[in-house]
Amino acid sequence: MSNLESIDPRETPDATRAQQSSRRDFLRGAGSKACGMVIAASAGGALFSGLAAQGDKPEARPQDPTPGGQLPTHHTEVAGTSHGYQPEQHAYAYVVDIDKCIGCGSCVRACERENNVPPHYFRTWVERYAVSSKRQVDVDSPNGARDGFPPTATGRDVSRSFFVPKLCNHCTETPCVQLCPVGASYRTPDGLILVDESRCIGCGYCVQACPYGSRFIHPVTHVASKCTFCYHRITKGLKPACVGACPVGARKFGDTKDPTDEVAQIIATQSVRVLKPELRTEPNCYYLGLGMEVH
Repeated sequence: MSNLESIDPRETPDATRAQQSSRRDFLRGAGSKACGMVIAASAGGALFSGLAAQGDKPEARPQDPTPGGQLPTHHTEVAGTSHGYQPEQHAYAYVVDIDKCIGCGSCVRACERENNVPPHYFRTWVERYAVSSKRQVDVDSPNGARDGFPPTATGRDVSRSFFVPKLCNHCTETPCVQLCPVGASYRTPDGLILVDESRCIGCGYCVQACPYGSRFIHPVTHVASKCTFCYHRITKGLKPACVGACPVGARKFGDTKDPTDEVAQIIATQSVRVLKPELRTEPNCYYLGLGMEVH
């Protein structure tokens, strides 16, 4: 279950609405042509592979995180330097062990609470795969698995069933950053992909560009929203909320620049896979036990 683009038409404060309107009006004319090119490239099937080879990327604008994962509208310091955090010394990665996941939804609920995620939108979610003896695959994710999974009948002879947590992959060659027309999506020095909400115009290009369905337009703020690996936590030495909430240790987060880190050792020594490797986006979210049925 990937995130939807639809926006619930709710009122925003007059000042905020006026500011957003002026930015959107200013860029609407130029953006319409860019949108046409994006759609055409996607229809041709070459969008992601072409972008992965490009080297023209917006320069990262490091900023200080604030509670809830929101980025400030004005600040030029590197994230976390006020408490001694040095982003250049880190390179974060995420590991999901599918064989351990029980589909309880604790991670989804923890993310919702930590980041004030609106109902029926998800920064992380869990999918259930049911594979029949004839290799037919049924996938479901009721309400993003926030409340777990009820028993279900597929009508097939199910030979294997498993759960797959999903989230933003924080790709090294990310199409969302390259396609943002205003530079609102950017990479931090420690390798995370974030959104500068003060620049975002809510055009939705990044939502369309993400091949993993991990972005959505927030129904209240009308700007792009996504998983941040709980940047406001990890820059203080804490784990992402979803990792801490998992009761079976299926989610792991670590620093690949630290050779003693558990995640770094798993990636270096075990058979890990990434989603959609053919797109060459170089995800930094790795999976243990990932079957060929998952995409």
